[in-house]
Amino acid sequence: MKTAHEILKQYFGFDEFRDPQEEIIECLTSGEHALVIMPTGGGKSLCFQVPALMWEEPSSPRSDSADQRPAITLVLSPLIALMKDQVDQLQRRGIQAAYINSSLTRSEREIRYEAVRNGKYSLLYVTPERFRKPEFLEVIRQRTVRLLAVDEAHCISEWGHDFRPDYTRVGEFRSILGNPTTVALTATATPDVQTDILRQLNLDPAEVQVFHEGIDRPNLELRVEEVWDADEKEASMLKIFQRWLGEETSGSGIVYFTLIRVLEEFSERLRAEGIDHVCYHGDLDRRERRSIQEDFMKGRTRLVLATNAFGMGIDKEDIRFVVHADVPGSMESYYQEIGRAGRDGLPSECVLLYDQRDLNTQIEFIRWSNPDADFYQRTYDYLVNNNEQVRAFGIDWLRERLCDRQRHDRRVETVLSMLQRYGIIEDETELGAVEVLGPLPKELADETRLSAKLRNDQKKLYALVQYVQSGEQRREFIHEYFGVPT
Repeated sequence: MKTAHEILKQYFGFDEFRDPQEEIIECLTSGEHALVIMPTGGGKSLCFQVPALMWEEPSSPRSDSADQRPAITLVLSPLIALMKDQVDQLQRRGIQAAYINSSLTRSEREIRYEAVRNGKYSLLYVTPERFRKPEFLEVIRQRTVRLLAVDEAHCISEWGHDFRPDYTRVGEFRSILGNPTTVALTATATPDVQTDILRQLNLDPAEVQVFHEGIDRPNLELRVEEVWDADEKEASMLKIFQRWLGEETSGSGIVYFTLIRVLEEFSERLRAEGIDHVCYHGDLDRRERRSIQEDFMKGRTRLVLATNAFGMGIDKEDIRFVVHADVPGSMESYYQEIGRAGRDGLPSECVLLYDQRDLNTQIEFIRWSNPDADFYQRTYDYLVNNNEQVRAFGIDWLRERLCDRQRHDRRVETVLSMLQRYGIIEDETELGAVEVLGPLPKELADETRLSAKLRNDQKKLYALVQYVQSGEQRREFIHEYFGVPT
């Protein structure tokens, strides 16, 4: 078996691991479970990719052909786009990796199922929803899963900031797979979420090593500037640009916005000032987004105005500043986004431009993200009893009947998204063929549970206000909030 350092050099071109990657790999290869909390871009993926390549030999010395198939590392990820990017990168390095998800055609999935059955692939990426498919279960049972990597593990917890119902079944999945060595990885998890992750995985905390890498980087200056209007926001931005984007400086920066409309407004302002930049948000074509990201990563573009859609795959060392032009929705989002600055260890700044009025936008978002049980039931009833009209007239028609003609209300989108996550509808984005596949999940009819989640989201936003008010103790506030060891 090749050593971890040999794998690192051969496939990834690095001579040394970052702390604590090597320690995590040693933990996993010795059969111990791990919970890894590491900022985005900190190298979480290597922690399970390297062991997967170390285990490429057949899983057993016995002579029958089934046992001569090498062990496989199964990676659970909710992000189809990121899954594809990671697999593409691995394949370019000559690594046997693949993904199986809903983006593939049926024939493409069957080809990959057969390849898995025949012993191909060291790493297989799937969404947790794949475990609903009997054909997948039949195939994966024919391989020895040596390591289960649960990426974006905060999605396991309904108290996390991106809850995915199928992630709550990962403990069941582990049992199906024979309870393999498991590593859960995330960039953000409060102490409560960490506890919930281990509980959902059916792991005894005493049997799990926790590796917590906080944003404990003295090169990052954490600052809050209180502003009162768009003019003051623009003035603050221009000062930051002057410090970092001059001809005699190098590096790049990101300015985060909550609303696309506000992003575009500031883009016009900055163009009028002669500030070269690009804009990135979820309404852009996928190819355009990929092109913008590639230009930024390669240094052809130094400044990006973006919504939080800009983040996946951003592992760039020389980001000199991250500015939040609007109040983020939670400490989790803020923590994740400022972690993209200063990864080369050089001075960088993270600036929150705080306008108290921006809280109103986030309060509205929280309301939209937390429909009550009655709204879930009414939406579900429309999908069942008025299916023909929903198919014919679409989401705007549905919103008019459910939201008192408030066309900006996004509670309908939340309900459709959650029904899709629970497998009750196939795809909420195209209602022209929507079909209801089961009853309303009891979790979405439980008003006590829904109210508790609403209060939890409100507390997260209030934590941001506390962060703003923490003055010179901001770093300490972050560490306490996320339970970073001191």
